[in-house]
Amino acid sequence: MAKKMLHTCVRVMDLEKSMDFYTTVLGFKEAKRLDFPELKFTLVYLALGGDDYELELTYNYDQEEAYTLGNGYGHIAIGVDDLAATQKEYKASGYEVTDLKALPDNAANFFFITDPDGYKIEVIQN
Repeated sequence: MAKKMLHTCVRVMDLEKSMDFYTTVLGFKEAKRLDFPELKFTLVYLALGGDDYELELTYNYDQEEAYTLGNGYGHIAIGVDDLAATQKEYKASGYEVTDLKALPDNAANFFFITDPDGYKIEVIQN
């Protein structure tokens, strides 16, 4: 039986602010949106070009307190062709961006950017 990853869900406090971050800063495109006003939530599925794996933003209308991220969640990751240029671009966006980092023997080169809800996104050199 074939299986594949479909999406990862993150809960957001301000849907428009999160949409701006993921579409304007990171370059995701909205794939679909499902509104459930009777259940008081909206789901927005985002994807990067050429990729069918999606990031689901869940917005609960009545959520008043920030979500607790806990210590089990780590991050999501995206790959880019020009790490240094992307880091410079993301720093200009005004969001929290770490310095460029590398694992020993250059096993991976990366940095992190933090979204409006505190979720970390690792950006890795393709």
